[in-house]
Amino acid sequence: MTATLSKPQGNFYLGCAIWAYKGWLGDFYPQGSASSRLLQLYAERLTTVEVNATFYSTPSSETVSRWAEQTPESFRFCPKFPRTVSHAGLLQPHIDEAIDFIQLMQGLGPRLGPLFVQLPPSYGPQQFPDLATFLTEINSSNVPLALEVRHPQWFQPPHADKLNNLLTSLQAGRVLLDSRPIYQGPDDPQVHSQRRKPKLPLQPAATAPFTVVRYISHPQKELNDVFLGNWVNILQTWLRQGINTYFFVHCPLEEQSPRTAQLFQQLLQEQIDIPPLPWDQLTPPSTQLSLF
Repeated sequence: MTATLSKPQGNFYLGCAIWAYKGWLGDFYPQGSASSRLLQLYAERLTTVEVNATFYSTPSSETVSRWAEQTPESFRFCPKFPRTVSHAGLLQPHIDEAIDFIQLMQGLGPRLGPLFVQLPPSYGPQQFPDLATFLTEINSSNVPLALEVRHPQWFQPPHADKLNNLLTSLQAGRVLLDSRPIYQGPDDPQVHSQRRKPKLPLQPAATAPFTVVRYISHPQKELNDVFLGNWVNILQTWLRQGINTYFFVHCPLEEQSPRTAQLFQQLLQEQIDIPPLPWDQLTPPSTQLSLF
């Protein structure tokens, strides 16, 4: 059965959480690739990256400029705010630091995608006034901002609607963490992970002209099928509505993240007219899904 393709209005960006992962050598990257070339090689395959490194350490302006030089103008970086901003209690005392970080990341120029704040599980709806002031103060019309919450009460009424209304009023995105795949199998794929992803409800709401999805894939391909199909349906709607979508694939077994991302691209292409990945120009079709 041939799918009916429709050209979306929104842009689709696909990537992973890192680029300097040596476990990808020999498959995603050519064997023997130098560390200094990994970002360039990554951008020759995928179209965006979730920059987790900035959560742990703020790069220099020279490093930011080098990132820009190593990637095409169409590529998008989505940096995470430093933990000294998001994980140090109330947010308001760190407004100046957050603004400095935004200014630093603007060194990426047109390559800058949404910057996102990931709040810890301890930061709940009782801190809503602090959150509202913080987001309002750092909000800028030329830099898209997004927010990821992890306290369970943010997903319950009336807090979920209150949060979505705030984000919508600021044209800020809500980061959607989908950890369902890793919690529905018979095993625990995170057993050896240093940073476990939480089990939280998925509420796929778009609160801005863009959206950010963090998909936590299961190492077993077949345990992702239902969830990836669900995301294909959701993204068709968003893209046709003109919503720019950033879709990041994680996996407790990080070696598999790029191939799962590639698989999702193929599933989405069967339903909607999106540009091919740069990777498609490099990888022979006969080996595209070699991990599966």
